[in-house]
Amino acid sequence: MQEEVIRDFYGRILGRIEIKPNGDRVYRDFYGRIVATYKKSMNKTTDFYGRIIGSGDIGSALLPGIK
Repeated sequence: MQEEVIRDFYGRILGRIEIKPNGDRVYRDFYGRIVATYKKSMNKTTDFYGRIIGSGDIGSALLPGIK
């Protein structure tokens, strides 16, 4: 599993993205809480509750501080 840290212009951590070997991604906020999950096999992004919020990989749009 690979991890990518998302930072703002000043170097502050906004969140993290866990990239799994099968292409799925788990988006976590600064505190480590799951914000969204992208399932590559379905090409859908779901929120914390498992509800589909969009088609494609749009999980980074839900991280706080990203506009």
